[in-house]
Amino acid sequence: MTGDPPPSSPHDPGAEHALRIERRWASVAVLIVIFLIVMAAVAGVHQATMPQLKLELVDPRTLHVSGEFIESNLGTAVEPDGSVTVRAIGQQYSFVPQCIVVPTDTVVHFRATSGDVVHGFLIDGTNLNTMLIPGFISTATARFSTPIESHMPCHEYCGVGHEGMWGKVKVIDKAAFEKLAADRRRLTCVD
Repeated sequence: MTGDPPPSSPHDPGAEHALRIERRWASVAVLIVIFLIVMAAVAGVHQATMPQLKLELVDPRTLHVSGEFIESNLGTAVEPDGSVTVRAIGQQYSFVPQCIVVPTDTVVHFRATSGDVVHGFLIDGTNLNTMLIPGFISTATARFSTPIESHMPCHEYCGVGHEGMWGKVKVIDKAAFEKLAADRRRLTCVD
């Protein structure tokens, strides 16, 4: 056969060199994969993001009638220790309350659940991102340093009206919030 390169001999230095380079790169790829697995495991254990440290259950059939998530208990409330707790429900195809107001420079505890299907709870521009699962209470804690107004979209597909499931979070100055909270038990943006 003309034009074909001669077969390399088992002692061909070029073939041995190529084989060494190939083994080095394969070793580098394996080390990168091992590093990523270890990094993910350490981050998961250290930050304990999934599952939550404390599992809290709620009956999704009775959310609006009894317990923590009745209609009059939804929204933002100031706690005796000075922190703020926000209670919300995700339901097809809205959040209740639709707009949440919280203060700056204060620890804010978000407590939310779903009464029907899995929803997403995400506040744009922050690291708050959790799933609302029927029967479970999702919790997250945040502290906002500056006043902002952020969208709160559902990021888990929940049905045909999913694209219209948006809420809003208004972070206002702490003094203005305290003035609003002085004469109301629960706050929302529509108060």
